[in-house]
Amino acid sequence: MNQESTDYRLCSRCILPSTFPGISFDDKGECTYCRRYRGHKANLAKKKKYEQKFLELLKQHTRTDTYDVIVAYSGGKDSTYTLDVLVNRYGLRVLALTLDNTFISPRAEENIRTVCGALGVDLMIVRPARKILRRIFSTAAGRELYSAKTLERASTICTSCISFVKGIVLRTALEKEIPFIGYGWSPGQAPVQASVMRTNAALMQNAQQATLQPLVEIAGDAILPFFVTDRQFEQTEKFPWNVHPLAFLPYDEEKIIARIKEFGWEKPDDTDPNSSNCLLNAYANQIHRKRYHYHPYVWEIANMVREGVMTREEGLEKIEPPEVEHMVMYSKDILDKCS
Repeated sequence: MNQESTDYRLCSRCILPSTFPGISFDDKGECTYCRRYRGHKANLAKKKKYEQKFLELLKQHTRTDTYDVIVAYSGGKDSTYTLDVLVNRYGLRVLALTLDNTFISPRAEENIRTVCGALGVDLMIVRPARKILRRIFSTAAGRELYSAKTLERASTICTSCISFVKGIVLRTALEKEIPFIGYGWSPGQAPVQASVMRTNAALMQNAQQATLQPLVEIAGDAILPFFVTDRQFEQTEKFPWNVHPLAFLPYDEEKIIARIKEFGWEKPDDTDPNSSNCLLNAYANQIHRKRYHYHPYVWEIANMVREGVMTREEGLEKIEPPEVEHMVMYSKDILDKCS
Protein backbone atom coordinates (compact mmCIF):
# COMPACT_ATOMS: atom_id res chain seq x y z
CA MET A 1 0.00 0.00 0.00
CA ASN A 2 1.24 3.49 -0.72
CA GLN A 3 0.08 6.97 0.06
CA GLU A 4 -1.53 7.31 -3.36
CA SER A 5 -3.77 4.28 -2.72
CA THR A 6 -7.50 4.89 -2.39
CA ASP A 7 -7.34 2.90 0.88
CA TYR A 8 -4.88 5.33 2.45
CA ARG A 9 -6.31 7.20 5.42
CA LEU A 10 -5.27 8.96 8.62
CA CYS A 11 -6.62 8.53 12.12
CA SER A 12 -9.28 11.16 12.73
CA ARG A 13 -7.81 11.96 16.15
CA CYS A 14 -4.02 11.64 15.85
CA ILE A 15 -2.00 11.40 12.62
CA LEU A 16 -1.18 7.70 12.29
CA PRO A 17 -1.77 6.45 8.73
CA SER A 18 -3.33 3.21 7.54
CA THR A 19 0.14 2.19 6.32
CA PHE A 20 1.46 2.03 9.90
CA PRO A 21 2.06 -1.61 10.98
CA GLY A 22 -0.77 -3.30 12.86
CA ILE A 23 -3.13 -0.33 12.83
CA SER A 24 -6.91 -0.49 12.56
CA PHE A 25 -9.70 2.09 12.71
CA ASP A 26 -13.15 2.08 14.29
CA ASP A 27 -16.36 3.47 12.80
CA LYS A 28 -15.37 6.97 13.93
CA GLY A 29 -12.03 6.72 12.16
CA GLU A 30 -10.03 6.53 15.40
CA CYS A 31 -6.97 4.29 15.43
CA THR A 32 -6.08 1.45 17.78
CA TYR A 33 -3.74 3.63 19.83
CA CYS A 34 -6.19 6.49 20.33
CA ARG A 35 -8.85 4.04 21.56
CA ARG A 36 -6.41 2.76 24.20
CA TYR A 37 -5.37 6.23 25.36
CA ARG A 38 -6.57 6.97 28.90
CA GLY A 39 -6.37 10.77 28.73
CA HIS A 40 -4.34 13.69 30.03
CA LYS A 41 -5.52 13.52 33.65
CA ALA A 42 -4.31 9.95 34.11
CA ASN A 43 -0.93 10.89 32.65
CA LEU A 44 -0.65 14.01 34.82
CA ALA A 45 -0.85 11.91 37.97
CA LYS A 46 1.80 9.57 36.56
CA LYS A 47 4.10 12.49 35.77
CA LYS A 48 4.03 13.74 39.36
CA LYS A 49 4.69 10.21 40.57
CA TYR A 50 7.73 9.72 38.36
CA GLU A 51 9.30 13.07 39.12
CA GLN A 52 8.98 12.24 42.81
CA LYS A 53 10.58 8.86 42.14
CA PHE A 54 13.51 10.61 40.46
CA LEU A 55 13.91 13.03 43.39
CA GLU A 56 13.98 10.13 45.86
CA LEU A 57 16.61 8.31 43.80
CA LEU A 58 18.78 11.43 43.69
CA LYS A 59 18.90 11.41 47.49
CA GLN A 60 20.12 7.82 47.44
CA HIS A 61 22.82 8.36 44.82
CA THR A 62 24.63 11.50 45.94
CA ARG A 63 28.32 11.23 44.99
CA THR A 64 31.28 13.58 45.14
CA ASP A 65 33.82 11.51 43.19
CA THR A 66 32.00 11.34 39.85
CA TYR A 67 29.20 12.97 37.86
CA ASP A 68 25.57 12.67 38.93
CA VAL A 69 24.37 12.09 35.39
CA ILE A 70 25.74 11.64 31.88
CA VAL A 71 23.54 13.09 29.14
CA ALA A 72 23.42 11.97 25.52
CA TYR A 73 23.76 15.44 24.03
CA SER A 74 23.03 15.96 20.34
CA GLY A 75 22.83 19.75 20.42
CA GLY A 76 19.15 19.55 19.46
CA LYS A 77 16.45 21.44 21.31
CA ASP A 78 15.21 18.58 23.49
CA SER A 79 18.60 17.38 24.70
CA THR A 80 19.61 21.01 25.28
CA TYR A 81 16.54 21.58 27.44
CA THR A 82 17.27 18.33 29.26
CA LEU A 83 20.73 19.66 30.15
CA ASP A 84 19.10 22.83 31.44
CA VAL A 85 16.60 21.09 33.73
CA LEU A 86 19.16 18.65 35.11
CA VAL A 87 21.52 21.50 35.95
CA ASN A 88 19.11 24.25 36.98
CA ARG A 89 16.01 22.42 38.24
CA TYR A 90 17.74 19.53 39.97
CA GLY A 91 21.19 21.00 40.66
CA LEU A 92 23.13 18.05 39.26
CA ARG A 93 26.72 17.70 38.12
CA VAL A 94 26.37 16.75 34.47
CA LEU A 95 28.68 15.27 31.85
CA ALA A 96 27.41 15.86 28.32
CA LEU A 97 28.51 13.26 25.77
CA THR A 98 28.14 14.07 22.08
CA LEU A 99 28.56 11.47 19.35
CA ASP A 100 29.86 13.25 16.27
CA ASN A 101 28.30 11.24 13.45
CA THR A 102 30.05 13.46 10.83
CA PHE A 103 26.68 14.97 9.84
CA ILE A 104 26.16 17.45 12.68
CA SER A 105 24.96 20.84 11.47
CA PRO A 106 27.64 23.53 11.94
CA ARG A 107 25.09 25.57 13.89
CA ALA A 108 24.42 22.57 16.13
CA GLU A 109 28.16 22.17 16.74
CA GLU A 110 28.27 25.79 17.85
CA ASN A 111 25.20 25.25 20.03
CA ILE A 112 26.88 22.32 21.76
CA ARG A 113 29.94 24.35 22.71
CA THR A 114 27.98 27.49 23.60
CA VAL A 115 25.33 25.80 25.74
CA CYS A 116 27.78 23.62 27.64
CA GLY A 117 29.84 26.71 28.37
CA ALA A 118 26.82 28.70 29.53
CA LEU A 119 25.59 25.89 31.79
CA GLY A 120 29.03 25.02 33.13
CA VAL A 121 28.69 21.45 31.87
CA ASP A 122 31.70 19.27 31.07
CA LEU A 123 31.63 18.04 27.47
CA MET A 124 33.00 14.85 25.93
CA ILE A 125 32.87 14.53 22.13
CA VAL A 126 33.31 11.06 20.64
CA ARG A 127 33.92 10.80 16.93
CA PRO A 128 34.29 7.34 15.39
CA ALA A 129 36.31 7.16 12.19
CA ARG A 130 34.47 8.95 9.39
CA LYS A 131 35.07 6.07 6.97
CA ILE A 132 33.44 3.55 9.31
CA LEU A 133 30.36 5.63 10.09
CA ARG A 134 29.74 6.54 6.49
CA ARG A 135 30.11 2.94 5.35
CA ILE A 136 27.43 1.99 7.89
CA PHE A 137 25.10 4.82 6.87
CA SER A 138 25.63 4.05 3.18
CA THR A 139 24.75 0.40 3.74
CA ALA A 140 21.68 1.37 5.79
CA ALA A 141 20.57 3.61 2.94
CA GLY A 142 20.73 0.68 0.54
CA ARG A 143 19.11 -2.14 2.52
CA GLU A 144 17.33 -3.03 5.74
CA LEU A 145 19.39 -4.00 8.78
CA TYR A 146 16.94 -4.32 11.68
CA SER A 147 13.65 -5.85 12.78
CA ALA A 148 10.33 -4.51 11.56
CA LYS A 149 9.36 -3.53 15.12
CA THR A 150 12.46 -1.37 15.50
CA LEU A 151 11.61 0.48 12.31
CA GLU A 152 8.18 1.57 13.54
CA ARG A 153 9.94 4.29 15.56
CA ALA A 154 13.04 5.25 13.60
CA SER A 155 14.66 4.89 10.19
CA THR A 156 17.44 2.39 9.55
CA ILE A 157 20.03 5.15 9.40
CA CYS A 158 18.84 6.73 12.65
CA THR A 159 18.72 3.35 14.38
CA SER A 160 22.33 2.74 13.37
CA CYS A 161 23.39 6.10 14.75
CA ILE A 162 21.45 5.87 18.02
CA SER A 163 22.93 2.42 18.60
CA PHE A 164 26.35 4.06 18.79
CA VAL A 165 24.98 6.77 21.08
CA LYS A 166 23.37 4.36 23.52
CA GLY A 167 26.40 2.09 23.48
CA ILE A 168 29.06 4.70 24.19
CA VAL A 169 26.92 6.56 26.74
CA LEU A 170 26.22 3.40 28.73
CA ARG A 171 29.82 2.23 28.49
CA THR A 172 31.07 5.61 29.72
CA ALA A 173 28.55 5.61 32.58
CA LEU A 174 29.77 2.17 33.65
CA GLU A 175 33.45 3.10 33.39
CA LYS A 176 32.97 6.32 35.37
CA GLU A 177 30.41 4.79 37.76
CA ILE A 178 27.85 7.49 36.95
CA PRO A 179 24.50 6.57 38.55
CA PHE A 180 22.17 8.16 35.97
CA ILE A 181 21.95 8.42 32.19
CA GLY A 182 19.85 11.32 30.89
CA TYR A 183 18.14 11.30 27.52
CA GLY A 184 16.26 14.13 25.85
CA TRP A 185 13.43 11.95 24.58
CA SER A 186 10.31 13.94 23.81
CA PRO A 187 6.99 12.89 25.41
CA GLY A 188 6.19 11.15 22.13
CA GLN A 189 9.32 9.02 22.00
CA ALA A 190 8.95 7.16 25.28
CA PRO A 191 6.08 6.90 27.78
CA VAL A 192 6.17 8.42 31.24
CA GLN A 193 6.22 4.89 32.70
CA ALA A 194 9.73 4.50 31.27
CA SER A 195 10.95 7.95 32.32
CA VAL A 196 12.78 6.69 35.41
CA MET A 197 13.97 3.14 34.98
CA ARG A 198 16.91 1.06 36.13
CA THR A 199 18.88 -0.34 33.22
CA ASN A 200 18.31 -4.08 33.02
CA ALA A 201 21.67 -5.54 32.03
CA ALA A 202 20.27 -8.71 30.44
CA LEU A 203 17.65 -6.88 28.39
CA MET A 204 20.17 -4.25 27.36
CA GLN A 205 22.63 -6.93 26.27
CA ASN A 206 19.98 -8.53 24.05
CA ALA A 207 18.98 -5.17 22.61
CA GLN A 208 22.59 -4.23 21.92
CA GLN A 209 23.29 -7.54 20.21
CA ALA A 210 20.29 -7.11 17.90
CA THR A 211 21.72 -3.89 16.47
CA LEU A 212 25.42 -4.58 16.97
CA GLN A 213 25.56 -7.77 14.91
CA PRO A 214 24.57 -6.13 11.59
CA LEU A 215 26.92 -3.22 12.32
CA VAL A 216 29.87 -5.55 12.94
CA GLU A 217 29.07 -7.38 9.69
CA ILE A 218 29.47 -4.04 7.91
CA ALA A 219 32.35 -2.43 9.79
CA GLY A 220 34.09 -5.23 11.68
CA ASP A 221 35.49 -5.22 15.22
CA ALA A 222 36.68 -1.62 14.92
CA ILE A 223 33.33 -0.46 16.32
CA LEU A 224 33.41 -2.62 19.46
CA PRO A 225 35.06 0.07 21.66
CA PHE A 226 31.85 2.09 21.32
CA PHE A 227 29.69 -0.61 22.89
CA VAL A 228 29.35 -2.34 26.25
CA THR A 229 31.51 -5.45 26.68
CA ASP A 230 30.33 -8.87 27.86
CA ARG A 231 32.39 -8.43 31.03
CA GLN A 232 30.67 -5.13 31.77
CA PHE A 233 27.27 -6.72 31.27
CA GLU A 234 28.16 -9.21 34.01
CA GLN A 235 28.61 -6.37 36.53
CA THR A 236 24.88 -5.84 36.93
CA GLU A 237 25.20 -3.92 40.20
CA LYS A 238 26.97 -1.08 38.39
CA PHE A 239 24.22 -0.43 35.87
CA PRO A 240 22.76 3.09 36.04
CA TRP A 241 19.24 4.45 36.04
CA ASN A 242 17.85 5.94 32.83
CA VAL A 243 15.93 9.18 33.13
CA HIS A 244 14.23 11.27 30.47
CA PRO A 245 12.72 14.20 32.38
CA LEU A 246 10.79 15.69 29.45
CA ALA A 247 8.30 12.84 29.87
CA PHE A 248 7.27 14.00 33.35
CA LEU A 249 7.80 17.77 33.02
CA PRO A 250 5.54 20.21 31.13
CA TYR A 251 6.42 20.18 27.43
CA ASP A 252 5.80 23.21 25.23
CA GLU A 253 8.05 23.49 22.18
CA GLU A 254 7.79 27.28 21.92
CA LYS A 255 8.62 27.77 25.60
CA ILE A 256 11.48 25.28 25.38
CA ILE A 257 13.05 27.13 22.45
CA ALA A 258 12.60 30.48 24.20
CA ARG A 259 14.27 29.07 27.31
CA ILE A 260 17.30 27.51 25.64
CA LYS A 261 17.91 30.65 23.60
CA GLU A 262 18.89 32.21 26.94
CA PHE A 263 21.97 29.97 26.83
CA GLY A 264 22.91 30.95 23.28
CA TRP A 265 21.11 28.15 21.43
CA GLU A 266 20.00 28.99 17.89
CA LYS A 267 17.92 26.86 15.55
CA PRO A 268 19.88 25.60 12.53
CA ASP A 269 18.52 26.54 9.11
CA ASP A 270 20.01 23.53 7.31
CA THR A 271 18.09 20.68 8.99
CA ASP A 272 14.64 19.22 8.33
CA PRO A 273 11.52 19.98 10.45
CA ASN A 274 12.08 16.94 12.69
CA SER A 275 15.69 17.61 13.63
CA SER A 276 17.58 20.55 15.07
CA ASN A 277 21.03 19.04 14.75
CA CYS A 278 21.47 16.42 11.98
CA LEU A 279 22.12 16.97 8.27
CA LEU A 280 21.48 13.29 7.49
CA ASN A 281 17.93 13.20 8.80
CA ALA A 282 16.12 14.38 5.66
CA TYR A 283 17.71 11.64 3.53
CA ALA A 284 17.03 9.01 6.21
CA ASN A 285 13.38 10.06 6.35
CA GLN A 286 12.96 10.00 2.58
CA ILE A 287 14.35 6.47 2.34
CA HIS A 288 12.05 5.24 5.11
CA ARG A 289 8.97 6.80 3.51
CA LYS A 290 9.74 5.19 0.16
CA ARG A 291 10.34 1.76 1.72
CA TYR A 292 7.46 1.63 4.20
CA HIS A 293 5.03 4.36 3.09
CA TYR A 294 4.91 6.12 6.44
CA HIS A 295 7.11 8.76 8.06
CA PRO A 296 9.63 7.44 10.64
CA TYR A 297 8.62 10.22 13.05
CA VAL A 298 4.88 9.59 12.77
CA TRP A 299 4.74 7.35 15.88
CA GLU A 300 6.46 9.97 18.04
CA ILE A 301 4.43 12.88 16.70
CA ALA A 302 1.13 10.98 16.93
CA ASN A 303 1.85 10.37 20.61
CA MET A 304 2.52 14.07 21.12
CA VAL A 305 -0.75 14.97 19.39
CA ARG A 306 -2.56 12.47 21.61
CA GLU A 307 -0.89 13.95 24.70
CA GLY A 308 -1.99 17.44 23.72
CA VAL A 309 1.52 18.90 23.52
CA MET A 310 1.07 19.45 19.78
CA THR A 311 -2.02 20.08 17.67
CA ARG A 312 -3.00 17.66 14.92
CA GLU A 313 -2.33 20.38 12.35
CA GLU A 314 1.17 20.98 13.76
CA GLY A 315 1.83 17.26 13.63
CA LEU A 316 0.76 17.01 10.02
CA GLU A 317 3.03 19.93 9.13
CA LYS A 318 5.99 17.90 10.39
CA ILE A 319 5.30 14.71 8.47
CA GLU A 320 3.28 15.50 5.34
CA PRO A 321 5.56 17.80 3.30
CA PRO A 322 8.23 16.06 1.20
CA GLU A 323 11.82 16.39 2.29
CA VAL A 324 13.70 19.43 0.98
CA GLU A 325 15.60 18.12 -2.02
CA HIS A 326 18.88 19.95 -1.48
CA MET A 327 19.01 18.60 2.10
CA VAL A 328 18.45 15.09 0.80
CA MET A 329 21.04 15.41 -1.96
CA TYR A 330 23.72 16.76 0.39
CA SER A 331 23.76 13.51 2.36
CA LYS A 332 22.96 11.23 -0.56
CA ASP A 333 25.89 12.51 -2.60
CA ILE A 334 28.29 11.91 0.29
CA LEU A 335 27.02 8.39 1.02
CA ASP A 336 26.82 7.38 -2.65
CA LYS A 337 30.59 7.86 -2.83
CA CYS A 338 31.00 5.36 0.03
CA SER A 339 28.90 2.60 -1.52
